[in-house]
Amino acid sequence: MSTPEGFADARFITTAEAGEVAGAVVAVDVLRAFTTAAYALAGGARHIYLVATVAEALAMKAAEPAVIAMGEEHGHRPAGFDLSNSPAAVVAAGAGLRDRIVVQRTSAGTQGVVAAAAATRLWCASLVVASATAAAVRASGLGPPVYVLTGRNPAAGPESGSDDRSTAELIERARLGLPLDAGRAAREVATSAEAAHTLALGPASAPPDDIELATRVDAFPFAMEAVRVGGGIRLERREPGQ
Repeated sequence: MSTPEGFADARFITTAEAGEVAGAVVAVDVLRAFTTAAYALAGGARHIYLVATVAEALAMKAAEPAVIAMGEEHGHRPAGFDLSNSPAAVVAAGAGLRDRIVVQRTSAGTQGVVAAAAATRLWCASLVVASATAAAVRASGLGPPVYVLTGRNPAAGPESGSDDRSTAELIERARLGLPLDAGRAAREVATSAEAAHTLALGPASAPPDDIELATRVDAFPFAMEAVRVGGGIRLERREPGQ
């Protein structure tokens, strides 16, 4: 995948290319996995376990019924899941997420995280945590990051994953101290083919508010780091300076 002009040191890749990448890695899914995860952490969830399959999520919930299963398969909430992959659904859940453990499975975002097994440090990102993610990557001292555009599928055409591309470019501008042009990034995501595809799922799976919530650039002051714990991958909130 080509690197945008002015970002010569960063790399922008697909999930299929993520397996051997080390160093600082940022998995991007703005519509909607890592927007939904950010709202869950902002709403008080203790942390979020990221898994590749619906079966893994349901097994974790069966082992500990208090766990909240959140996510989608083919865009829709799987049977047995408590929440869809929707920031609006998370906001509606309110205090029900406070201090709860969540397990999340999605078709793109969590797949990219699982694939990036060689990353030295791995962050999950969307527009709502863009600048905090950039600051965390910069503070890590690991140098220019690799951005995994989890929604990018080359077989689907050149516009595939453009929402994640716009998000990654904004994060990289923030990391480099360049003007963000947050309004442009938000518009690009809101008018992307992925946004239209998301809304086409219908309000039960993708409430219209999802797009507005996903395009609130820097809504939250924290980054989200994926760490390997006990054989699993746990997404944790990182405050500035952590």
